[in-house]
Amino acid sequence: MNIKLLGFTDFFKDQLTALLKEKKYEKCVPARVSLEHKHSYRVITENEEWLASVSGLYAYEAFNRAEFPAVGDWVLVEKMDGENRAIIHKLLDRKSQFSRKIAGREIDEQIVATNVDIVLLVMSLNADFNIRRLERYLVAAWDSGATPIIVLTKADLCEDIDRYLREAKAVAMGVEIFVTSSYTGEGIEQIRALFEEGVTGALLGSSGAGKSTLTNALYGNEKMEVSGIREDDAKGRHTTTHRELVLLPGGGCLIDTPGMRELQLWDQSDSLSSSFKDIEEFASNCRYRDCTHKSEPGCAVNLAIDHGHLEQSRLQSYFKLQKELAFIERKTNTQAKLAEQRKWKQISKGQKKKYK
Repeated sequence: MNIKLLGFTDFFKDQLTALLKEKKYEKCVPARVSLEHKHSYRVITENEEWLASVSGLYAYEAFNRAEFPAVGDWVLVEKMDGENRAIIHKLLDRKSQFSRKIAGREIDEQIVATNVDIVLLVMSLNADFNIRRLERYLVAAWDSGATPIIVLTKADLCEDIDRYLREAKAVAMGVEIFVTSSYTGEGIEQIRALFEEGVTGALLGSSGAGKSTLTNALYGNEKMEVSGIREDDAKGRHTTTHRELVLLPGGGCLIDTPGMRELQLWDQSDSLSSSFKDIEEFASNCRYRDCTHKSEPGCAVNLAIDHGHLEQSRLQSYFKLQKELAFIERKTNTQAKLAEQRKWKQISKGQKKKYK
């Protein structure tokens, strides 16, 4: 296989050239992580696929979850003699990553997919369509470094597609939107055309949105298991239970991900303005530079609501996401200090042992 088909661009080639000059990596080859399960990995090289795990030194020097490999990552691996297994020695710098806060009360980052060129935000054209959820996905997608694209699925089951299109366009300025049906084939070729040789895309959406069905349509067969939706509320059942990178027959790579009923944002305050450009533009005309858009006189944002140019619910969503991101930022700043303290404590212990 040509390694370029796996998405090995000059960005990674330049890193590889520099690293292979170091003696400790002379037996290593580049590989892409296609599957991860509790720090066990499946990696794809130019010639083979291997099961892999990180080296002891790698695990010792990794201080948080984000420093371990994730699906989509490029790593340097060394094949174990006589086995179809490999050891991961080095994680190459990422060119993009889609992250979220892990589920539950713990404040930590979960990397959903890395080194992605396009993020396909999948939402079905039924009762599970949720414009507030789409806003969240857009904030995270803009922050990932990849290009967001909205894919509206199950068009064959929808009687008023235009209504959903209008809602999506109102919150996704400058983002391409595709309407698809895996049953009739509508829009599938347009999506497939996005995956040129070496392009990596990630599918993100809630359970039952049609991600696995879309993967099968793009792949050309039943690559992923699929499930239906519950008839009582149109919400989906979990089908994909893990993240997995697959090679598409026509070129490109696709990462399918488990459904996310709730996407909790992670340190994406810089991308909030990208997803809420309309509010930011209105805010630039407010009388006061530090206007909170609550009750100040001369607030252009509230004036836009009064004139019907902006929905009150969208402004409330903006406030909610602002508050959520501010909370995450406060917590992560504290955790970063603690992690730095643990790091230097560990280094100090290592130095003491060295000179004993």
